[in-house]
Amino acid sequence: MDHPESGNKRDFLKWVLGSAAVAWLGAVLYPISAYLKPPKQGEVEVSSVKAGKVTDIEKDSGVIVRFGNKPVILIHKATGEFRAFSATCTHLDCTVQYKKDLGMIWCACHNGKYDLNGRNVSGPPPKPLDEYKVVIKDGEILISKIA
Repeated sequence: MDHPESGNKRDFLKWVLGSAAVAWLGAVLYPISAYLKPPKQGEVEVSSVKAGKVTDIEKDSGVIVRFGNKPVILIHKATGEFRAFSATCTHLDCTVQYKKDLGMIWCACHNGKYDLNGRNVSGPPPKPLDEYKVVIKDGEILISKIA
């Protein structure tokens, strides 16, 4: 003989166990999703940075320098001239690098190429790299935004 109350107790128990399972799942998934999602970071406003000493950077080479929270590529041409550009490719925001064998600034993501004046030469980049001002003062290299 089945009592009508036993169905209510069984339904209530299913509801409690189901709610506990959902709560446990949320307690496990929320910290994982919070860990995987990086925190929002505001832009650091910087007007100029020291990139090092002239003697530290060999001719016909390039180095990446942090300009606030953005990368800048500093090129020391074979002629001795220094040039600086945004190191963020204008195609998909990959970081570019100096390729000595090509004599160009190169983006590895989709084989984008820029000349040593920052102009896009080949590949998918739609526009040139943003240029920065380079000043040599007392043997120190200073990079600043062009106003």
